[in-house]
Order: sequence, then C-alpha cells, then structure tokens
Amino acid sequence: MPEQVHARGAGQGEGAGADAGRGRGRLLRAFGLAEVYNPSMVPTLRPGDQLVVQYGAAVRPGAVVVLRHPFRQDLLIVKRAVRRLDGGWWVQGDNPFVENDSREFGVVPDELVIARAWIRVRPPREVQRSVAGVLSWAASAVRPVRAERSLSSRLRAR
Repeated sequence: MPEQVHARGAGQGEGAGADAGRGRGRLLRAFGLAEVYNPSMVPTLRPGDQLVVQYGAAVRPGAVVVLRHPFRQDLLIVKRAVRRLDGGWWVQGDNPFVENDSREFGVVPDELVIARAWIRVRPPREVQRSVAGVLSWAASAVRPVRAERSLSSRLRAR
C-alpha cells in the first residue's frame, strides 16, 4: 500500500491565490499540516506523526517532501527528494523494505511535488499528567525535519 498522507490547512489548491495581495493571509496559507499513515519513511517518520509543511517551498536533495502519487494524483505521499533529474525529482522512502517510490514509478514531475516538511510532531503515547511529562514529550516529539545530505551522496556513490 502506498505511503498515505492526509493534508490539512491552506495551500492545497482551493483558494490558494485568494489572498495573494494580502501579505499575512498569504503567509498563513503557505503552511499546513500533514499526517503520516504508512511506514515508508521509518525511522525518520512513523505512522501517526504530524508534519508542518510549507507549500511551494524550494526543494533540495535530502529534503522530505509531500507529493502527489504519479499514478493516483488524489493520493498524497511523503518521501525524501534524493536528486534532481531531467523532468523532476527522484524520491525514495527511508525504509529500505518499502519500495513505493521512484524505484517503482520513476521520476516525479516538479508540479507533483507540493510541499516541503519542516517540523515533525510525534503524538504522545499516553496522556501527560504533569508539566514535567509535557516538557519531556515536547523535547523528544517536536523536531525539525532535516535534509539528510549524506543520504543523497551515499546513493550516488553506489
């Protein structure tokens, strides 16, 4: 089953240009939330993780991106942009046992890459009952999603 992401918030196409002349409205529309459902990005992302994404952000090798599946464009997926090729991006999941990525469907055209992930929020496993518990959860659950520069160079060296 393909990696599935449920996107919430602005920038998903509907009315994205409505506030183009209003700076603050436009800025808020540039960000949204996405939820990860499947394990293709384990260990970086796990099912249930929430992502703060920026729509239309510049993509660089190693960045985690949200894109439309090339064969089912109503399905959003999350992958790592490995390298730029003619015609688009080669994307792969971090989980070597799941191949629902460019190894299966080839290069993804630029217009199908819709957002870049910036922050991962891992939901708490249990209800936190103290301030210390909330702070402990926040310290481990809220992390920036960083580009893995070593991944792209390691893949090119093979």
